[in-house]
Amino acid sequence: MKIQQAYLPALIAGALTLALAVPGAGLAAAPGHASFIAQLQSMNTGVTKTSTAGTAHFRVDGDRVSIEVKVHGAPPDIEHWQHFHGFTTGMAASCPGTDADANGDGIVDLIETEKAAGTTMVPLDGQPAAMDVAHGNYPKADAKGNYTYHTTVSLKALDAAMAKAFPGQKLDLAKRVVFIHGVPADTALPSTVASLGPIPAQVTLPIACGKIEPAKGGAAH
Repeated sequence: MKIQQAYLPALIAGALTLALAVPGAGLAAAPGHASFIAQLQSMNTGVTKTSTAGTAHFRVDGDRVSIEVKVHGAPPDIEHWQHFHGFTTGMAASCPGTDADANGDGIVDLIETEKAAGTTMVPLDGQPAAMDVAHGNYPKADAKGNYTYHTTVSLKALDAAMAKAFPGQKLDLAKRVVFIHGVPADTALPSTVASLGPIPAQVTLPIACGKIEPAKGGAAH
């Protein structure tokens, strides 16, 4: 997951303004209805000691974007940051493999995801359109490591935020990936595990990723 230097101070301050994305080709040609899904697969299991997985659904109905994330096997009883990420160049993002571990410490950290996944775009928190990446209200896993997140936001508001943050960019959900982050604060990590500014690496460590793709029967119509 890449946080471009130009946006780093705003992210840390909670002032970054970004937005959700829907593939431009589909909704631009036929606004109305579309459905997308990301199958979340575990990352950094050597640290989490568990297999975090789940799904992220994005459903568009007119100006309403419904987002639902279901996760199981996450580190329990802690808040988990979650966002979708992508490139501002039009290139499709992908989930990083173990070969993304550039420094060889056995862990794919936040910064090492950027080559495959691009930059942080939209926080999947209590108010995605507010784009408070660093201070958003994110879901908390229960004692079994499960959680369900659901919210509905305005497509127009998200489009406007995206245009403001990344001029010329469209939402393009099918070119994005979803990341789930976070391990307990007392998790021992090597000093080589990088994070965003002063935010602890335990908060931003990727634990699951999934590429957003059109759901079966969910193309715009």
